[in-house]
Amino acid sequence: MNKTKIFKKILFTLPVLILSGCEDFLSTEPDSTRATISTPAQVSQLLTTAYPQGSYVVFAESMSDNVADKGVGEDDKTNRASYLFEEVEASVDEQDSPDQYWAECYRSVSVANQALDIISKSSDPSQYTAQRGEALLARAYAHFMLVNYFSKFFDPTQPNTEPGIPYVTEPETVVLKKYERKTVASVYQMIEADLLEGLPLISDGSYTIPKYHFNRAAANAFAARFYLVKRDYAKVVQYANEVFPGSSVADNLRPWNTTYSSLSPQELYNTYSRASQNANLLLVETASLYGRNVAQYRFGMNFRKWQEISAGENIINESPGWSYPLYSQGDNNYLIPKLNEYFVRESVNAEIGQPYVMLPIFTAEEVLFNRAEANAFLGNTAASLADLNLFVSKRVDNYVATRHTVTAASIRRFFGTSNVRDGIINTILSFKRVEFVQEGMRWFDLQRYALPVTHQAVNGSAITVPANDPKRILQIPQSATLAGIEQNKR
Repeated sequence: MNKTKIFKKILFTLPVLILSGCEDFLSTEPDSTRATISTPAQVSQLLTTAYPQGSYVVFAESMSDNVADKGVGEDDKTNRASYLFEEVEASVDEQDSPDQYWAECYRSVSVANQALDIISKSSDPSQYTAQRGEALLARAYAHFMLVNYFSKFFDPTQPNTEPGIPYVTEPETVVLKKYERKTVASVYQMIEADLLEGLPLISDGSYTIPKYHFNRAAANAFAARFYLVKRDYAKVVQYANEVFPGSSVADNLRPWNTTYSSLSPQELYNTYSRASQNANLLLVETASLYGRNVAQYRFGMNFRKWQEISAGENIINESPGWSYPLYSQGDNNYLIPKLNEYFVRESVNAEIGQPYVMLPIFTAEEVLFNRAEANAFLGNTAASLADLNLFVSKRVDNYVATRHTVTAASIRRFFGTSNVRDGIINTILSFKRVEFVQEGMRWFDLQRYALPVTHQAVNGSAITVPANDPKRILQIPQSATLAGIEQNKR
């Protein structure tokens, strides 16, 4: 690894932007009084809150192999318990906790169901086609994320009869309504039904800022992710190709080795999660402390872990190194400036408020990787390699197409395998790991491929969780038991 190019060691204070107004970053809270919602525009306004405004990043990243025990640092209960694969004892009000994410997902489902109910009872439902599409996609997405975190991960080779999560399709009209956990297979069937019904109805023209809603690109990206988990690879390619119809995915990848390379940490923070960035397909505001704590968590990325994460650069012929800028906040606290905090005051003159992080939940890079993986399993080796080299063209310092390439030979050399397909899959997983570091995305790949995770403690002990360990399934919140939902066995 060429540390002089990739490693920029400086000490800086995490920038916190104090916002007195919401502007582009925060959706306006709609008037949820049902009697006043009677037009497509009002339903659209209601649906601005049909997205989980809680974050999965802290617990997902902390459970993954992207973090190490640094011995000291910010002692956050979600970060600590997730690293140790213990139940996170938190309430639905505690930011970044699994309980809050559960509550936020079901809150977004409730909003989507309210919108669908209003549409179904309107005098002319045909006027609400786009709004119906968005509500169905939002409902499907929230349940998709819930079932993958709080239930045994879906395996298309198995019957998937383990307990899933309640799939809620009606507005709540009573206090403490009782729900039952459907099977994982049943939940996936319902997600697919909502996804396939809603996707054709999406209309970007119905949005003021499409990147804050399930626009056409984001909806197709969701479909590609869903079918990748189901291993329906032909559909993955189909939907991935629909994300940017008529244009190259390469034109929409983050320009890490060009535009981004000249940006300061503050400028990167102010750029990464902007709707103006082509790579961002769907952005969601999340109440989160992650922006200020990412480098400071005790269980986080140290330099040795970064070396492990970024090792995939050696798959590239003559690679001069990744272009990702690595920074430090004190000793052994490393980060790449991505997810900034936006602090919103309770009022103009208030000293208190709420920290938010704008989280890209679907990106062009994920679409590219999903298509490459699907093509590998379909036997389209050349197409997979082409996509991997598109990615490399935006990520390697001083890129030269004739020199800095990923080939079947370079893959075989790095992984020591004669199986090209397996080598391509490992390359994709390696590239995804470094691309999405500190964004919580690695956990999905560890679950999809049933990869064991080992966490070392500074005292020398180790925790290993194999694929079928029940500790890999998040615990159903205690508060949900009031609705008759059984907790997971651990």
